[in-house]
Amino acid sequence: AVMPGLLLGDEAPNFEAETTQGRIRFHDFLGDSWGILFSHPRDFTPVCTTELGRAAKLASEFSKRNVKMIALSIDSVQDHLSWSKVWGVGRRKGSLHCCLALKTRGKAHTEQSTGSELHYLKSQSMAVGQTSSAQPLTLSPCAQVFVFGPDKKLKLSILYPATTGRNFDEILRVVDSLQLTAYKKVATPVDWKPGDSVMVVPTLPDEEAKKLFPKGVFTKDLPSGKKYLRYTPQP
Repeated sequence: AVMPGLLLGDEAPNFEAETTQGRIRFHDFLGDSWGILFSHPRDFTPVCTTELGRAAKLASEFSKRNVKMIALSIDSVQDHLSWSKVWGVGRRKGSLHCCLALKTRGKAHTEQSTGSELHYLKSQSMAVGQTSSAQPLTLSPCAQVFVFGPDKKLKLSILYPATTGRNFDEILRVVDSLQLTAYKKVATPVDWKPGDSVMVVPTLPDEEAKKLFPKGVFTKDLPSGKKYLRYTPQP
């Protein structure tokens, strides 16, 4: 049987794995940081190569946001190391770990205890083979982004087909939104970018909003006459 995928608010499985930068336990790897896990069908895939090259180039941007990155694939660490020479991560110590999913249940490069947890990480981006221990566990031909908060809980996931490369400008944008809205009583509207006005959450009373946002709160007029679209400069 296949366990259901991670839902928003679920805790990340605390798996152990060998990576291009040593052995990790996922929760320890995250520490007090935010984390992004990118799944990949396997190493040396064309679209994923361009994605990881982009991730390496943006390493400093993710670091500024206290975000650690890790890529998940089914191949060996040696393959990961060879692949990293293509997308340049080998020249950027600490910028991006690359680890692998189980190749056989309870064996290969992860601890036996992570078998069920990696099934749980499945979501729609990982497909589990037959239940026999001799059968491989493989990643399906699609790619997923998981964003975890410092509390180790899933904040966002996006599923892409393997033929569509992930948009890293959008990933940075949603990280900015997630971090802002995690600590301030605001939401970000459509097409929001850092520096744009944000929306006051509906649960915050007007008087409290005025105190909380000294730069001012303005309401957009609507045909209904309802005053629920409240904006304030980004705090």
